[in-house]
Amino acid sequence: MYLIPVSAFADNYLWLLHDGKRALVVDPGDAEPVMQALQASRLQLESILVTHHHADHTGGVDALRKATGATVYGPATERIPSPFQPLREGDRVATLGLDFQVLDVPGHTAGHIAFYTPDMDGEPLLFCGDTLFSGGCGRLFEGTPAQMLASLDKLAALPGATRVCCAHEYTLDNLRFALAVEPDNAALAAYAQHCRQLREQGKPTLPTSIGQEVLINPFLRTRQANIMAAVHHFDASTHDDTTVFAALRQWKNQFK
Repeated sequence: MYLIPVSAFADNYLWLLHDGKRALVVDPGDAEPVMQALQASRLQLESILVTHHHADHTGGVDALRKATGATVYGPATERIPSPFQPLREGDRVATLGLDFQVLDVPGHTAGHIAFYTPDMDGEPLLFCGDTLFSGGCGRLFEGTPAQMLASLDKLAALPGATRVCCAHEYTLDNLRFALAVEPDNAALAAYAQHCRQLREQGKPTLPTSIGQEVLINPFLRTRQANIMAAVHHFDASTHDDTTVFAALRQWKNQFK
């Protein structure tokens, strides 16, 4: 299998997975770069996986469906271009010989889902949309802090080897904030240097892994004593897991 981050807009990745003949694409906000990638490798698009309704994730769905006949799969409770197969937690998508499990991960949007397969070429694979980013998480546009915390806990519990395909190249900005929260984290400092080198070479920082993120991502580490202390310094009203997470997200929102 070949896993390719197709760049679009300023910082989106439209993930293309193919076996040399058949392909799937995740969150195609723009049809044109996807069509170019399909034509360049002579691929037939079989499936379109959509994690949530935002336009930069759905804008190319109609054009791709019409051009290729691909089947569209998306969250049951969100406004996805019809027709599509509505999905909820516990549903499965069989495509390219893979078995994707659907996970409900609300927070960024109310009905956001993720797609997880335990075995793609011997390792787990996750398409998480805008729920989890390397070093960060999505803004809470529709969901609550409690929902997002539960969603991130669900993803953090996946196997450490899980490759995490986030939908945006936000890594360096996220790590700048993470270092402000946890300046003494040696793993974080080393990862930030590695990611800076990748971007200087014009390479993506993604996919990341669950194992990497639990070491460096403050939004997966909100129960660590040093992060709780840093957040409490920002907002002295924090007193439990949810308020710590909410304050950390607010700190990130206004971080310069």
